[in-house]
Amino acid sequence: MLLCSSSAAIRRISVSWLIMANNSNFKSHRLSRSDAAALALESSTKSPRTMSTHSFLKDAFSSYADHLNALNEKRERIVKASRDVTMNSKKVIFQVHRISKANREEVLEKAEKDLAAVRDQHISRLVKELQGTDFWKLRRAYSPGVQEYVEAATFFKFCQTGTLLNLDEINASLLSLSDPSLEPLQINLLDYLLGLADLTGELMRLAIGRISDGEVEYSERICQFVRDIYRELTLLVPLMDDGSDMKTKMDTMLQSVVKIENACFSVRVRGSEYIPLLGSSDPSSFLVGVSDAEL
Repeated sequence: MLLCSSSAAIRRISVSWLIMANNSNFKSHRLSRSDAAALALESSTKSPRTMSTHSFLKDAFSSYADHLNALNEKRERIVKASRDVTMNSKKVIFQVHRISKANREEVLEKAEKDLAAVRDQHISRLVKELQGTDFWKLRRAYSPGVQEYVEAATFFKFCQTGTLLNLDEINASLLSLSDPSLEPLQINLLDYLLGLADLTGELMRLAIGRISDGEVEYSERICQFVRDIYRELTLLVPLMDDGSDMKTKMDTMLQSVVKIENACFSVRVRGSEYIPLLGSSDPSSFLVGVSDAEL
């Protein structure tokens, strides 16, 4: 009897353990299915959001790339136009340097036509590219050409009338190149002053040439004119915020003033026996040791 009752108890315990195990397996399966459904729902909701964000960033960076490419292409066109302005402005300066008593009117007439061609053909390209844009961002691209144009225009004006072409007069001559519906592009003060500093070098060359032709009084007028420019800029440059380029040119300007003064002084002291020629080998000449490039 004891054996029978113990066997029955063992069977009941086994059955109960089997029932408990089945229940736990069922719950675990049920939890696994619910977790899988939750994960699937979460992934289904996140996928479109990730794709949308990726598309937005791609479109944004594509627009940035297009903007930068367009800006670089514009900069290259402006650099090319600035080089053309520089090259043709130099031709105007070379033309004016041919001036003498015999051919003054002819040389100035030809130089005036060439200067008008620079303005109408090359400066107009700069105006077209820069008008209506943030042109100050591209100043480094077009500034050299503008400075050379200012130098050529002021040099021609001095040889024609003996006066200085001011910034307002230059900008007034450029108004016809601008679109009336947009704000006109104007040469800024810094580029004008930098071009004016370069003008003194050309006036020094002109003064030396006039002395060699015996026009001492004209060279003395040039000397006084260059002195006035240097004196006024000496007062202005220390007050400029962005005057690093200008300070460098002031040193060169002082050298030009000294060369003209030495030439005029030598003629006045030694008289007509001293007419310095370019490349003079006279040991006492102030031109000894000065290269043609500096002249």
